[in-house]
Amino acid sequence: MNSTLPPISEVWVYLSGSPLLALVLTLSAYLLGLTLYERSDRNPLANPVLIAVILVSLSINLLDMPYVKYFEGAQFVHFLLGTATVSLAIPIYKGFASLKGRMGVLLLSLLAGGITSVLTAVGMARWLGVDEALVRGLVAKSVTAPIAMGVAERVQASPTLTAIFAVSTGILGAVLGRYVLDALRVTAWWQRGFALGVAAHGIGTSRAFSVNAEAGAYASLGMGLHGIAGAMLIPYAVVWWF
Repeated sequence: MNSTLPPISEVWVYLSGSPLLALVLTLSAYLLGLTLYERSDRNPLANPVLIAVILVSLSINLLDMPYVKYFEGAQFVHFLLGTATVSLAIPIYKGFASLKGRMGVLLLSLLAGGITSVLTAVGMARWLGVDEALVRGLVAKSVTAPIAMGVAERVQASPTLTAIFAVSTGILGAVLGRYVLDALRVTAWWQRGFALGVAAHGIGTSRAFSVNAEAGAYASLGMGLHGIAGAMLIPYAVVWWF
C-alpha cells in the first residue's frame, strides 16, 4: 500500500481551483481577527471583522482571485448571515421584561437615529456630487446588510454596493462607537447597546454582546426595529426623495 503523500504543489492546485479555498480563507481570517481582539482585551480598534476584511482583501489580491470566484466559497458564510440576524430575537425575548417604561424613549431614539443616518449620508453624497445610483445605495445602507440588500433591489440600487456600505458603517460604528458614547457621557448599558444596534447594525450588536449582555440585548432590539422600519419606509422615502 502506497502511503506517500501528494506534493504540496498538487494540494495547492486542487485548493486554488476549489471553492473550499475561499471558505477556509474567510474563516481563518476571522479566527485570527477574533484571536487578536481577545488578546487586546477586546479593544474596539482591534475589531475582528475589520481585521478579517483587511486580511481577506489582501489575500485575494495576492492570489489574483476574482471576486466571483471568491464568493463561490464565501457564499456558505453569507447564507448564515440572515439566520444569525433572526437568531438575535432570542436575547430580545429573554430581556423583554426590562423594556417596561422604556419603549417610548427607545422608539424616539430609533426615529431620530434612523433619520439622521439617512440624511447625513445622502446629504454629504449629494454635496460631493456623487452619482444618484450610489446615493440610492447609501439610503438603503442605514439598516443591517441582509435587509439592506433586499431594500436595495426595491429602490433600484446595487445590492452589492449597498452591502459594502452597510458593512462599512457597521465596522466604523463598532470601532468608534465606544469613544463617541464616552464623549457624550452615555453610561447606561441599555442606552449604549441600543445606540450601537441602530447605528452599527449586526457588527455593532456583536461588539455590544462581547462587552455586556444587557447592551447586546438592546443592540439586538435596536437593529431589529431599525431593520423592520427601514424595510417598510425606505422604499417610500426614495420614491418621494428621488
